[in-house]
Amino acid sequence: MEGLPPPHGGRLVDRIIHGKTPNFANLQKLAIDDETFSDCMNIAVGIFSPIEGFLTNDQYRAVIKDMHLANGTAWTIPILLDVKKEDGIKEGSEIALAYNGKPIASMAVEDVYKYDKQELAKKVYGTNDVAHPGVAKTLAMKDFLVGGKISVLDGIQRPYQNHTFMPAETRKIFQERGWKTVVGFQTRNVPHSGHEGLQKAALNLHDGLFINPVIGKKKKGDFKDDIIIDSYSALIEGYFPKSRAFFGILHWEMRYAGPKEAIMHAIMRKNFGCTHFIIGRDHAGVGNYYHPFAAQEIFKEFPDIIIQPLMFPAFYYCKKCFSVATEKTCPHGKEDHLEFSGTFMRNLINAGQSPPVELIRPEVFAAIKKANDPFIS
Repeated sequence: MEGLPPPHGGRLVDRIIHGKTPNFANLQKLAIDDETFSDCMNIAVGIFSPIEGFLTNDQYRAVIKDMHLANGTAWTIPILLDVKKEDGIKEGSEIALAYNGKPIASMAVEDVYKYDKQELAKKVYGTNDVAHPGVAKTLAMKDFLVGGKISVLDGIQRPYQNHTFMPAETRKIFQERGWKTVVGFQTRNVPHSGHEGLQKAALNLHDGLFINPVIGKKKKGDFKDDIIIDSYSALIEGYFPKSRAFFGILHWEMRYAGPKEAIMHAIMRKNFGCTHFIIGRDHAGVGNYYHPFAAQEIFKEFPDIIIQPLMFPAFYYCKKCFSVATEKTCPHGKEDHLEFSGTFMRNLINAGQSPPVELIRPEVFAAIKKANDPFIS
């Protein structure tokens, strides 16, 4: 691939209202939660290109049937707006979506439809086990879905606005830096030396690195957003060339859908302008619901998404090699390995102990220690 890829579906969606503001006073108002607000903004600024609103019945059925939109564009996780019958939303109407009591978008309602929650959970997550956080959330949804295009007010601020970028902005930044190949890196954790080794291995072969952590609601035990941002800022400041790495956040509520979410993560980074995307072990997984490398295998089914997955084996620190290594580069046995275990490092931090410097940079650990409780409870 030469140059940045085209947006997914061929064009970058823009559903921001640049002209006259709608008269929200005359519209029925529907209150939305944090996740739906995030989805609205991601639709409006083109992160979810090519969709322009919440999925209609036809689009929903197409996605859960064969992981593509009705026009054949790859899409693996439906973006949905659920409502109660009592909300009284009518097909053909225009409504206002209100966040924290204030209208932030209008929606042209194309259809209101019933759906099967068990089917949705099984198709997206591959299981109906309520212990899976995505399944539990799906089964708690309201009984109807509303589909239609949205239009979002201009100038709405999002959390951590100074780290928030639209695809049109990142594409311009990458082009101004002369990057023809850009590697996207997804994370919901603080960086350890394995992450850094993986990122720099990719950066050795490509022009730029886009570190793009997920910010938003995650599961209990994950790191808080402030800690993720501060720890990555410390790592990039001390250990990456400023001209080769760029940091920006992704507002996205983790679905923990494993391989299907990996495809969605790649599509979003493609819209930001990435040519390549790192897919690690157990990408977007939770528990033991997915094979550790299922998120890498699924890309064989999507040769048309025009972003190249970079698939690395598991990294560890080898005490004999004195470096971050993989089974492809290190001949030594497990007795010489320090594994990059998130659980191990969480346990050390909770016990007030410092992780080995081979596993995490001191500056990163200092950023973590600033918080009394760095984990979501």
